[in-house]
Amino acid sequence: MTSVVVPFPRSAPALRVPALVAGASRAAWLSADGEIETLAPADAVRLLADGKRPLVCHMPATARRLGINAFPSFDLLELFAFVRPARFCPPTPRGLAQALELDEPRGIEDAAATLNAAARALLAELGADERERRSDAVPVALVMHRAGWSWGGAVLDALGVDPNDQKLTAPGAALMVWMRLQEWSEHAPEPPPGHVPVEPQEARQRLARLLGPGAEARPQQGDYASALTRAFVPRQREGEPNMVIAEAGTGVGKTLGYIAPASLWAEKNEGAVWLSTYTRNLQNQIDDELDRLYPDPSEKARRVVVRKGRENYLCLLNFEEAVRGMGARPRDAVALGLMARWAGHSRDGDMVGGDFPSWLADVVGRGRTLNLTDRRGECVYSACPHYHKCFIEKSVRRAHRARLVVANHALVLVVAARAGDDGRLPTRIVFDEGHHLFDAADNAFSVDLTGQETAELRRWLLGAEGRSSRARGLKRRVEDLILDDAEAQGAIDAVQAAARVLPGEGWPHRINDGQPHGPAERFLALVRQQVRARATGLEGGSLETDTSAPVPGLIEAAEALDAQLERLIQPLGLLRRRLLARLDDEAAELDTGTRLRIEAVARSIERRGEAQAKVWQGMLRALEAGTPPEFVDWLSIERIDGRDFDVGMHRHWVDPMVPFARVCGERAHGLAVTSATLMDGSGDLEADWQAAEARTGARHLPKPALRASMPSPFDYPKQTRVLIVTDVQKTDMAQIAAAYRELFLAAGGGALGLFTAIARLREVHKRIARPVEAAGLPLYAQHVDGMDVSTLVDILRAEGNACLLGTDAVRDGVDVPGRALRLIVFDRVPWPRPDIMHKARRQAFGGRAYDEMLTRLRLKQAFGRLIRRADDIGVFVLLDRMMPTRLFGAFPPGVEPRRVGLAEAVRETREFLKA
Repeated sequence: MTSVVVPFPRSAPALRVPALVAGASRAAWLSADGEIETLAPADAVRLLADGKRPLVCHMPATARRLGINAFPSFDLLELFAFVRPARFCPPTPRGLAQALELDEPRGIEDAAATLNAAARALLAELGADERERRSDAVPVALVMHRAGWSWGGAVLDALGVDPNDQKLTAPGAALMVWMRLQEWSEHAPEPPPGHVPVEPQEARQRLARLLGPGAEARPQQGDYASALTRAFVPRQREGEPNMVIAEAGTGVGKTLGYIAPASLWAEKNEGAVWLSTYTRNLQNQIDDELDRLYPDPSEKARRVVVRKGRENYLCLLNFEEAVRGMGARPRDAVALGLMARWAGHSRDGDMVGGDFPSWLADVVGRGRTLNLTDRRGECVYSACPHYHKCFIEKSVRRAHRARLVVANHALVLVVAARAGDDGRLPTRIVFDEGHHLFDAADNAFSVDLTGQETAELRRWLLGAEGRSSRARGLKRRVEDLILDDAEAQGAIDAVQAAARVLPGEGWPHRINDGQPHGPAERFLALVRQQVRARATGLEGGSLETDTSAPVPGLIEAAEALDAQLERLIQPLGLLRRRLLARLDDEAAELDTGTRLRIEAVARSIERRGEAQAKVWQGMLRALEAGTPPEFVDWLSIERIDGRDFDVGMHRHWVDPMVPFARVCGERAHGLAVTSATLMDGSGDLEADWQAAEARTGARHLPKPALRASMPSPFDYPKQTRVLIVTDVQKTDMAQIAAAYRELFLAAGGGALGLFTAIARLREVHKRIARPVEAAGLPLYAQHVDGMDVSTLVDILRAEGNACLLGTDAVRDGVDVPGRALRLIVFDRVPWPRPDIMHKARRQAFGGRAYDEMLTRLRLKQAFGRLIRRADDIGVFVLLDRMMPTRLFGAFPPGVEPRRVGLAEAVRETREFLKA
């Protein structure tokens, strides 16, 4: 144990509490008197057991590192969320220091002192802002203080309010943030866009304007912007969009390259261009880049909208119900107070990738944060008292008038598949991160007939069924619309009766215990029987088998469930028709809000009820008749940490770009699909292009796509090294862990470790956490630290010398320029998972060549994370001696992968990164 006295800043507000920072092998404890002790984690736990309540940064993560449950604390992240609502900082002591412009800590002891300095800085900032004294800060803080918020007294004191003054009462409207929000307003529909083309030279000139004078000359970027103008010329025939597929290497400057022609077309034709991404990180990047086009924030607010699905936004009705239900759970006032502060300052109410700090859900719980979004599809539209202040409706209406809509692939495909609902289909779409378009289409057009999905439909139809929940059933959502319609009321009663055959509360236990209730659960129980009888486990623990030769009773159970679904479909259809009949029968009386609500409810009944049930019927009938050749069906048991999570039947398109081409490609006038990794580098350029056309849907469109390729301007042979370690056994986790440890230490941090399985990641983390931390390198891990991927990547970016372990999929969210990411280590070749779906696609798309194409693309995407700027350097290491030479095309021309022993890889990593 070591200790040192740290002087407190004299100008800061009084704060006499200890501070705690926990690592894997030691903890730092700063006493209230300023003495720092370096402790074993067990000693820190004993101090907590004595009732001491310390300052911490991210209490749940601190508790996990100490191996204990949640404990009372002063979490700096709660204070930050209150003082700086709708603003983000990486959830570490260093991240707080950067956000507050404090000295950055150099070690765990410094970090403890940083927490104290951060607390004082935040309280001083709050007290110095006169506007906060007149805002909702005081009443919200009073509500939170009375509910036991640890920061309540200090916050009220900083605001000049005596927290012990019993005469003070918090206004009843303190948390009613919806009362303080502005209403959106309706506007006349926008006229259809024009058809004036964008010329290549115009795009180059717009690009030059966006870059500004003195910008670095990048000829590839100009060529790229010029090529994309093909997507912005008028369509000549119905169903034949002008399509461009463009690969632009890292550093070309894709974002501004497509913003140039897209913004020109939008201006010239007074229409909208949708800019679609796969990751929210890129959405934020595009939004930032658009500041160049619209430097005036008010103009940007009119011209640009970031659009996402309904499930991403705070639902004000859910929030109101949570606030009104606080009496039974007063502790909820803390989380809801922070939510009220955020909602009052948020740009658009986006809780997933917007200005909502993702770590807040970890700190105060998902139940009163992320679960307040409209994830259940229960919106009552114009019947909602907050309809005219709704974040979702505001976003939709802004998108109708915007010139550039920044969206994601999933939303674009939904909008296209639903024909825009209101006739407002985007005619020009740019798909960035186009290498993910195949996966996005696969998710959008697949169907799952599982316990979770059928139970969710029951909940959507019946609501909470007596449990304490905000869930609103279909009857509650439509009853005021059918008060005088006996036929519709009979239909809703029939729907409720039919919905009770779907799995109810406790269905997993009944199925596992062999006591299913009702036809749906009996079907699922027999599916489980077939899977357990025949499946071989997949890596990750889930089980699956094909649908052939069903076990005895499965066909009969499928027929019974099919018949019950028909009893549900019929009254749903009648209810929908009766609702729509009101639009005609009462055309002269219905107000606009009611008409829109009826249309929305009718659509949801058709899609979520009728259409879904009909697809399920087709799947059930295929168990006897056979699966249509364009689909692949299978049965599975999904598991999480060895526990059965779901069971059921799945259907995917063998080629999901077939429905993509039908619902999106044929309806659009112009499409651009772009990425740094569209081609896999097989060595056969024409084969690469054909594979890219297959995975972007271009081959299913009648008009050939324009192909464009712009190489990266980076000098990869000079800036990178690729090493394949040949003397580490990839199945020996002790050897794998030792390799990660030594490579991370050689690089001095700034490392990303990628894994093909969660179990391997956790085992390596367990083995290397102490030695890596002992070297002064922070170590974080997906599936261990309990933070989402975007937060972990933000930490990696901010810390500078941190190490992060994640699954192969983490590579997509990583954009970390500079020395904060200088080493990537992959545990083994990322071959496709050999599941039933992949088997069907392998047969359809070329056998072994398909496997190798996917693997090269994954390696290429992972390598692409390493170099983000012209002055970056980095090392890419693969711990798999079986890496075949035919996959080397994944790396840029001139980069020669070298097969070396671990000792040489460690030595070369150290020397190259120190050069």
